[in-house]
Amino acid sequence: MGFYQYRREQLIKQPMETVWDFISSPKNLKEITPDYMGFDITSIGLPEKMYAGMIISYQVTPISGYKTTWVTEITHVEEGKYFVDEQRVGPYKMWHHEHILQPRDNDTLMIDIISYQPPLGILGDIANKFVIRSKIAEIFDYREQVLDRLFNSNEK
Repeated sequence: MGFYQYRREQLIKQPMETVWDFISSPKNLKEITPDYMGFDITSIGLPEKMYAGMIISYQVTPISGYKTTWVTEITHVEEGKYFVDEQRVGPYKMWHHEHILQPRDNDTLMIDIISYQPPLGILGDIANKFVIRSKIAEIFDYREQVLDRLFNSNEK
């Protein structure tokens, strides 16, 4: 019944407003998620920007052959600075994800802090050690590559 945290930082060579415009738009979630995750937003009529209280539903395949529904609520938003999403329905016993932006001269430091608890007690702890933590890192590696391509390179 472990409780875990995963933290990731990425410097994006764009002003905070530009980065915020991208990460606060639900339509961009699919673009920064690896294709093998089978990530599809199932909510209908989502607005352009996230807001506190917003519910977003997805279909996702976290492990090959296991497609599941994931529902998150955007619980906190400070415009241009951060938002928090929390799982309401999904594969984890608990999931809390902070998306934080901080200025660095003319650039933006993006910080993600994920606090989570796998399901299934001790089996979830074993799965975290051998699969879950590395899958989270793999997803964020992919996201970092996409954001580098979109914002940090001359090839867009």
